[in-house]
Amino acid sequence: MAKKKRRHGDDLRGASRLAIDATKGVTDVVEAMHRTIASGPDILGRPLEGPVRVLTGLVYGSVRGVTKLVGGSLDRALEQHAAYVRALRGCGLNVTCLQADDAYPDGTFVEDTAIVTERGAILARPGAPSREGEVGGILEYLRSFYADLARIEAPGTLDGGDVCAADGHFLIGISARTNEHGADQLARHLDRLGYTSSTLDIRANPALLHLKSGIAYLGDGLWAADGAIVGTLRSRAGIDVRDVIPASPAEAYGANCVRVNDSILVAAGYPRMSAALEARDCRVVRLEMSEFRKMDGGLSCLSLRF
Repeated sequence: MAKKKRRHGDDLRGASRLAIDATKGVTDVVEAMHRTIASGPDILGRPLEGPVRVLTGLVYGSVRGVTKLVGGSLDRALEQHAAYVRALRGCGLNVTCLQADDAYPDGTFVEDTAIVTERGAILARPGAPSREGEVGGILEYLRSFYADLARIEAPGTLDGGDVCAADGHFLIGISARTNEHGADQLARHLDRLGYTSSTLDIRANPALLHLKSGIAYLGDGLWAADGAIVGTLRSRAGIDVRDVIPASPAEAYGANCVRVNDSILVAAGYPRMSAALEARDCRVVRLEMSEFRKMDGGLSCLSLRF
């Protein structure tokens, strides 16, 4: 069987730039033809009305504008991802960068494919059917680190973004992507590895795609959390909740931060969250995440850390 072609970031940038330039070029040609036709006589010898030409210009201008935005967004996303990788390495991690797989555009959110721990790993079963194939791709890499890999089976669904580890206890979010069957299977796998777990249903909060869209455990009993679920978090048994930094609705995205050794990665643009962390003597590393936020992704989504 032929292996699917995978591309590096530079290849994606080049291919997208060619597609964008080609779209602009074709748009210019078609607009010129349209204007030529529109400015000529119709079958009765009268020129076509002006509003047709004005509308045409607006349409083609919009096509150019959208094309330019798409190109700029891709460039920014690649730059932001490169900065993220540099930050992980700067925090002392060894980073394995996987090649892009054209078949799975959401594949950059690699966290959703598996739950990794010091004692073992469990392959997830993403709740979006279009993402199920991503798990097979991550399997070959995880085999280099784990001799035995458990997995979530149908009818269970589970995204790694719904799983938050806190000092040996795992919070499992029940969400639009993770169902009760998947959560129950994960709990049993974790129990065999010697971990405890509990569930937290977030389906009543439509702003949260995943549990970790709204909470982060930062060690030593410190949490960052969307203000809407702080009360629920404090009521959970099995976890140490000595201190919670609540995120206001305007800064809810900032709750998705990541502790890496002695540093905390935080999305740039959320000054209250950064200030609250620094007031607790945390070393904060701010990273631009604007393009990944547009895709419902956050800092934790972009890597499997173990």
